[in-house]
Amino acid sequence: MASTGVNVLRYSALGAGIFYGMYHQAKLSSAAKLAAINREYEHKQQLIEKAKAEYSKSKLPPSAKKEDSGITRDPNDSKFDLEAYLNTIDKENS
Repeated sequence: MASTGVNVLRYSALGAGIFYGMYHQAKLSSAAKLAAINREYEHKQQLIEKAKAEYSKSKLPPSAKKEDSGITRDPNDSKFDLEAYLNTIDKENS
């Protein structure tokens, strides 16, 4: 009789392990799918921001793009230097 109880315990543990494995695999798969969706969304967001920056660059008047002094006059540009811009404006006005 002890072997019957041991066999029931073994098969119960095996069944529990199988169900836990299925649950854990489903959890990992859904996390991977969610991460892939987030990466795709962030990539699309970066492309949209690049397109907006290029569009704004193409629509700026020529005087706002760059002067011969090499000063960027576009405040949306990442290389924009406010102090250098204000010094250039001051020199132009005096």
